[in-house]
Amino acid sequence: MSQALAVGEALEEAYFGGGCFWCLEAVFQRMKGVRSVMSGYMGGHMENPSYEQVCSKTTGHAEVVRIQFQPMEISYSQLLEVFFEIHDPTTPNRQGNDVGPQYRSMIVATSSDQRGQAESAVQAISGAVTEVLGPTPLPRFWPAEPEHHDYYRRNPYQGYCAFVVAPKVIKAEQAFQALIKAPGVQ
Repeated sequence: MSQALAVGEALEEAYFGGGCFWCLEAVFQRMKGVRSVMSGYMGGHMENPSYEQVCSKTTGHAEVVRIQFQPMEISYSQLLEVFFEIHDPTTPNRQGNDVGPQYRSMIVATSSDQRGQAESAVQAISGAVTEVLGPTPLPRFWPAEPEHHDYYRRNPYQGYCAFVVAPKVIKAEQAFQALIKAPGVQ
């Protein structure tokens, strides 16, 4: 998903891992100021891992989303608020029925300012196990296979989407009404 950028519009990137990337992608795509969201993998030791390899729990990667956002429309701190609302940062290596290190809670900061905000947010949550990485070194982002991109949009009635992704989308839309794009806006 992407929008045309206004002349001179500066984008920032944020990376979050909080369970299945389909959930995170579906929520963040709805946020004002978010220009693109891509599912992928970070934090592991293997070059260009596949979904099957990551699911084998041997690569060290987490499922993450890369968010490109316009900070004049949505701040990094607002993205952090949404992130912590839609997943449980206190459960190591799991979100609901999704179990394994690839589902761990992770933030990859792209600047020292992002890292400071992320660390403060994590410290404010009792029992949080969210891992904060970056900006130096910045782990490499590996895009997921094309079939994982825009998954919820393309498969809203698939079982996992209907019973796991949809409730997170609804929760975010209710909790962050002022941050949700108007219907039909990409």
